Amino acid sequence: MTVSFKPGISDIPANHWDRLNSRRNPFLKHAFLKALEDSGSVSREAGWRPHHAVLTGDNGRPAGVCPLYIKSHSMGEYVFDQGWAEAYQAAGGRYYPKLLSAIPFTPVTCAKILGRAPGEILRAIAAETKKLGLSSAHLLFLTKQEIKAAKAKGYLIRTDQQFHWRNEGYQSFDDFLGRLTSQKRKTIKKERAAIRASGLEITFAEGAEISERDWARFYQFYLETCTRRWGRPYLSQEFFSLIGATMPENLMLVLALRDGAPIAGALHIKGGETLYGRYWGALEYHDFLHFELCYYRAIDYAIANRFKAIEAGAQGGHKLFRGYLPAKTCPAHWITHPGLRAAVAKYLRAEGPAVDQEIKGLEKLAPFRKSN
Repeated sequence: MTVSFKPGISDIPANHWDRLNSRRNPFLKHAFLKALEDSGSVSREAGWRPHHAVLTGDNGRPAGVCPLYIKSHSMGEYVFDQGWAEAYQAAGGRYYPKLLSAIPFTPVTCAKILGRAPGEILRAIAAETKKLGLSSAHLLFLTKQEIKAAKAKGYLIRTDQQFHWRNEGYQSFDDFLGRLTSQKRKTIKKERAAIRASGLEITFAEGAEISERDWARFYQFYLETCTRRWGRPYLSQEFFSLIGATMPENLMLVLALRDGAPIAGALHIKGGETLYGRYWGALEYHDFLHFELCYYRAIDYAIANRFKAIEAGAQGGHKLFRGYLPAKTCPAHWITHPGLRAAVAKYLRAEGPAVDQEIKGLEKLAPFRKSN
């Protein structure tokens, strides 16, 4: 078997790619990655040059694939290595460009190496990093199996954490509330009552129900959040239109309407047993509207549709008090320069135990009632 690298997802037949996506993860669909490229959200100009790895078997068909990009910056990754870049560059090195395996702008844990022989693809990525004269290769938000395989190939493993909601067989939102401490239960009830009293109407739109007009409005919400928090939008309106056309079965939009006109929205992506909260925005400020659209309505939907978990993106300690518990995430890093590798390894040996300790501390603050 051999590994080659392709400059675009269109160079890999969709049926071959999707055949390897055995768990049908929505972010690993050929259509999702193609929408990112076709819309220009991912491109050389955006600092995300596609360089996808393909493992070819004896029959000439892909036996394994890995979404891969040559990055000229570290934006849109949600795993922060800018400190490493600054230190290396201060010492006279050139950190960028680098190789990155991730779902662009999407911090969700899922397989990055699809199909057979992940070790072969990991080895090829390390060799390609050296061949291209790059400083490093990074694989983000890996599965446990991939972490084990990467460690065996000499990659450095990092520890981070997010907040995930778990469905413990709840029958309703009130059932979920009943598992919380009295104080947290009252807080959530108060927040949801404030939304009801605001006069806003909350609606759901799924799949083909989401119109181009809905996407245009949602994009305005997305731009508002980008301007307020990030300073620049990563995604184009065309991207949302493309996924709406090519993978509607995975999409669910929650909208807040005032006098019949949408003023806020949150996009959730459905994948197997997990509901993923992705983007949100609002043109008007209303107390607790963010919590209602992004967390409480997601929990309502997950319970009603028997999803086992909700992943609501990176960071956000406020999620903890609304029933989202800390979950460990792990990236893997291949560093070509011995000096930089030694420095990063030393840093990770100190950072890992600190993150583990933080997770333990957060677990103690969980809002659930203690069982006897």
